[in-house]
Amino acid sequence: MPSETPALEPIKSDYRMNFLSDQQLDDLQEATLQVLEETGVQFPSEKALDIFSAHGAQVDHDKQVVKIPRQMVIDAMDLVPRTFLMAARDAAFDIQLEEGVSYFTTDGCGYETIDIKTGERRASTKADVGMMARITDYLSSIAFYWPMVSAQDFGVAAPLHELDTTWNNSVKHIQSETLMGAKPAEFAIEMATVLRGSREEVRHRPPFSVLVCTIAPLMQDKEGIEGALVLAEAGIPVGFLAMPTLGTTAPATFAGAMVVGDAEVISASVLMQLAFPGAPVFHSIMHAWADPRNAAYVGYPLDTRGRYAGVEMAHHWNMPAFGGAFGTDSSEAGSWQSATEVAIDPFLIGLSGCEIVTGMGLRETYTLLYPEAIILDDDIYHRARYALMELEVNPETLAIDVIEKVGPRGHFLAQKHTRNHMRHAMQRSIAQQLDQEGNYLPVIDAAREKFNWIYENHHPEPLDAAIQKELAHILDHAGRELG
Repeated sequence: MPSETPALEPIKSDYRMNFLSDQQLDDLQEATLQVLEETGVQFPSEKALDIFSAHGAQVDHDKQVVKIPRQMVIDAMDLVPRTFLMAARDAAFDIQLEEGVSYFTTDGCGYETIDIKTGERRASTKADVGMMARITDYLSSIAFYWPMVSAQDFGVAAPLHELDTTWNNSVKHIQSETLMGAKPAEFAIEMATVLRGSREEVRHRPPFSVLVCTIAPLMQDKEGIEGALVLAEAGIPVGFLAMPTLGTTAPATFAGAMVVGDAEVISASVLMQLAFPGAPVFHSIMHAWADPRNAAYVGYPLDTRGRYAGVEMAHHWNMPAFGGAFGTDSSEAGSWQSATEVAIDPFLIGLSGCEIVTGMGLRETYTLLYPEAIILDDDIYHRARYALMELEVNPETLAIDVIEKVGPRGHFLAQKHTRNHMRHAMQRSIAQQLDQEGNYLPVIDAAREKFNWIYENHHPEPLDAAIQKELAHILDHAGRELG
């Protein structure tokens, strides 16, 4: 029997922390404009080059490098909508981006999983994508779903199968970061049209969005950018994620890395606006570090001051921001490292005012799925959510009459006021779950127990059989055409 999906509980806060001054933001934006105009960005796509050329940008077709005049950048960025709708399969879970509200999602896209039953490490499958979609459908911390691992059992058609299994296991919005190329994008729009009933309804309430990664330094991905153009034309929200690595694919300074990443994101956003004015796009920079001793990719060194600068840079361009939190470098779930590296992330990014945030649930620097780890990150998320909530101070909560009644050396347990409020006074964390004898369970055991309970008991409303059949037909066609 279908079961009800709990309501979303996004992080809401009137508090704000400014990580950068207005002058610093102006300097960063000016540096981006200078890089775009004088250095340029490579677009290995004739379609993209032709669009830029038609609008007056300086295009070197041999090198595939575009230099964009600053006024063209400014004019195009003025067309970017500040907010947009990320619609869900069930309208009750639609996300309308707004100031002061941060909606979180999972991390993606890993390629290995620790099997929840055997404990063995193996390649990820479509079944894993669907399993985690069902789990996250139940978690109020997860506003929309990034497929956490890839459906490697379906090859190049995997992104389409990830859409399919998510819509069959969740009523929430889905965001893909693996959907690339014009033809796969067309198949995805066809699937969304089956789900919604018409292209007009897809544009009105887009049931999925896409994040396209740029290539550092200063380059776009051909398949990514051409797929983005197809999606933007259909009204699907598209974001651009730059991932500069300090010391290798970006300067070894925070500011320099941010400029490289910003130039990549803004150049792609300008292209979307030149092609389809007003297309919903969003901005994301998630930088990392190169270990100078072994060249390893490091997500959480001791100094991570630049982690939330990208959010403020996006807002300085008057764009929605897509931020990163969680995603520990730890190869284990429940270790000291896996908790401490991400512990303050949701709190700080909530203070930054970031509209959408990724990162929950993966280990080993965003590549490995321990299914139960999502429960641990859900716990950290809610600690931040409560910390940023307004404290209720009113006659009922001040409880002056109750304090007077109990008096010195009294006890509050027998008071009606206590009975009314005690059930909600302490919200149990995953570390305060009890076994049958009333003892606290080890945190990993508690997380696995909750994961298994959700998977066995939570069953979102399934897709109509006719829709399932039509989606299967599209997937079969896509599999044959894409190879």
